[in-house]
Amino acid sequence: MSSKNSTSPRWWPLIVIWALAIASWIFISLTNDANRQLLVMKSSVTGTVACVLSLIWLLALSRLSWKRRFQGLGIAALCGLILAGLFRVDGVYGDLVPIVKFRWAGAGKKIVGETVDGGFSIAQSYPQFLGPNRDAKVNGVTLDPDWEGNPPELIWRQPIGEAWSAFATSGNRAVTQEQDGPDEVVVCYKLLTGQKLWEHRYPARYDNPLGGIGPRATPTIEEDRVYVLGALGDFVLLDLQTGNKTWSWNIQEKHGANLPDWGFAGSPLIVDDLVIISVGARNGHSLVAYDKFSGDFVWSGGSDKAHWSSPVYYEVAGSKQVVIFNWGALFGHSIEDGSVLWEYEWDTDGMPHVSIPVPVSENQLLVSSGYGKGAELLEFSEEVEGKQSVERMWRTLHLKAKFNNYIFKDGYAYGLDDGVFTCIDVAKGRRTWKQGRYGHGQNILVGDLMLLTTERGEVLLTEPIPKEPRILGRFHAFTGKSWNPPALIGEFLLLRTHEEAALYRLPILEG
Repeated sequence: MSSKNSTSPRWWPLIVIWALAIASWIFISLTNDANRQLLVMKSSVTGTVACVLSLIWLLALSRLSWKRRFQGLGIAALCGLILAGLFRVDGVYGDLVPIVKFRWAGAGKKIVGETVDGGFSIAQSYPQFLGPNRDAKVNGVTLDPDWEGNPPELIWRQPIGEAWSAFATSGNRAVTQEQDGPDEVVVCYKLLTGQKLWEHRYPARYDNPLGGIGPRATPTIEEDRVYVLGALGDFVLLDLQTGNKTWSWNIQEKHGANLPDWGFAGSPLIVDDLVIISVGARNGHSLVAYDKFSGDFVWSGGSDKAHWSSPVYYEVAGSKQVVIFNWGALFGHSIEDGSVLWEYEWDTDGMPHVSIPVPVSENQLLVSSGYGKGAELLEFSEEVEGKQSVERMWRTLHLKAKFNNYIFKDGYAYGLDDGVFTCIDVAKGRRTWKQGRYGHGQNILVGDLMLLTTERGEVLLTEPIPKEPRILGRFHAFTGKSWNPPALIGEFLLLRTHEEAALYRLPILEG
């Protein structure tokens, strides 16, 4: 009897392993509400450890016959090979959840809807990251809220090279950045047809298993000039009509900058005769300005490493300045000489700073980042002898903007709190509502309505009001991950992902 018990299978260690794993998942989910990325990472580690311990149990502690042990090991290996043969991991969503696709899945073919090209005049433009004023707001267009009776129309959809760049447009020309094998490519398309007009390529490739492939920044267009910053630091000026290069250099080599962990992502900023980019060099060349025509160096300032937020030009407490969200702090630089007017520490242990700080009054900025950090309202003093002081008015965990650039309207901020649509009373720092998990998407305020593009490729028409979330209409533009910011040119909504681009015509109200 004793001999029989000693050789019978021993199941209790396996039961304990998975009981502890389940308990760990429950504990993690209850203690990481403010940081979904950390929740996913800890949950993944827990699952991996449980699987490894289960294999150790099978081989060393189970008391099964060796034939059964090897059979179990073989079944596990076979299942792994079958899954690896059928599926591939195509990056991650914003919460670090793996994107699993069939290995044979790819981008679709070009789809053309109603022809609109003939004689159509395009009065508006979307010339840079986040639109005409770099604030994700568009004026001069009144959207029709009745999408059920008058739905958006697909004009064209087609495959595109990988990148997290958005489109910048001028007239009937739309420019973006893409990856094509070993080359980064700047491509100009005809807006209304998707026809490629020209391309400019140079050897550069950024590839990261989590961050994906290709350039990150969005081109900036002014008149017939296109300013481009590649993921590895190639800074280029091109002619909008021909794609011919005027000048170029690599900012890593020119300024001694190190490559940020996810590549250079700050879109070029035009202010008067300057073009300004975030370089992140430690030798006083964190933020750099050049003559926008000749490309000659004008000024530099700061020594903090670059993150992935783009520079913006504001007048804060009477001081005209460039604000940039860097590795360890938020900075204000004088537009005159690049000197640092103020610095506000923002430590997230190296986690990305992406969203742009938003002005909410003449002397206040609202700043936010993800990974559990939250948002703060900062108030600034007037400039005295080249310096300004900064004071925090409040801090909240109810707005954690990871990729999303939130919008300020009539005293309230609207955006995605770690992927959930939310509204914040800026005066008090209090949340008025939070509803709808849409992932890490983007938005544009169009008059009194807002377009919200979700991480899973859906477009929502919303009415941003403080008392409740109002979804007026929706449609699916893509399947799969959609991180790239949209562009709105009059009635035309230009979208892209890292695999496809599409143009939709939205219903508008005349007059």
